[in-house]
Amino acid sequence: MAVIQTTGLSKRYHNKWAVDHLDLRVEQGDIYGFIGQNGAGKSTTLKLLCGLVRPTQGEALLFDRPISDPVTRRRVGALIEQPGLYPDLSGRENLRLYAVLLGLDNPPQQVDEILNIVGLSPKEKKPVKHYSMGMKQRLGVGMALLGGPDLLLLDEPINGLDPEGIREMRELLVRLNRERGLTLLVSSHILGELSKIATRYGIIQEGRMVEQLTAAELEQKCADYLHLRTDQPEKAAALLEQAFGLTRWEVRPEGEIRIYQAVDSKAVGQVLAQAGVAIAELGMHRQDLEGYFLERMEGKKHV
Repeated sequence: MAVIQTTGLSKRYHNKWAVDHLDLRVEQGDIYGFIGQNGAGKSTTLKLLCGLVRPTQGEALLFDRPISDPVTRRRVGALIEQPGLYPDLSGRENLRLYAVLLGLDNPPQQVDEILNIVGLSPKEKKPVKHYSMGMKQRLGVGMALLGGPDLLLLDEPINGLDPEGIREMRELLVRLNRERGLTLLVSSHILGELSKIATRYGIIQEGRMVEQLTAAELEQKCADYLHLRTDQPEKAAALLEQAFGLTRWEVRPEGEIRIYQAVDSKAVGQVLAQAGVAIAELGMHRQDLEGYFLERMEGKKHV
């Protein structure tokens, strides 16, 4: 089931498309890693999904209903940019105030439960102005959890955190997904951390969706491979397929061949040299999420 489905979703400010005909799909139970450089349109997309910004064009459905549907709104919790906190109040007081504004039943019980979930003590009386960045972000997630949503939209929740704060936030998000069954859309440019939790990815650039793929598909694309470049790629590929029984390989632009299975690079060079195929480049290539992301961005710019 699609929890989020957008079709041609667009937002234009003056002469610039902040979000440009975006088609995005998030499945129930996903931790969806929304990847993009600063200014790519991540925050604007989340604001559109929250109903904080009206689209210029296109459509967005949450749980197969329009964003404006009041039942749908109650199923969504969001942390966009920085949490709006009263600095002189404690975390518990902030949550209780917000719960009253939402009209929730039995706020004290729900607030204490949420504080325990996000790893903050209900007995802590320290004002949030003395909280660490990590504590403030976890409190912000707690605010998004008020009302028992089924979907969380989190905009850069680990931005600015120290390594310990990043670890705590990562563990919290995984726990919310696995134990409470929440679907999460998490925007970030800290790719190494996203790769530890995401089940699906969307890569956005200049407001447009570059690619959507599952974690399994990304793992396959980021697999180590033997990189070969020649001015006769089709001939080289045919020779290598016959000589080594290749089944996992591809020919890419600019004469590049990628071989995704174990094969001896020296033997590859010998086969091609004997056939008179000149080799410009030959070597193992190791790629992670960041490398794949940067490659996709570079490729997109030349489209």
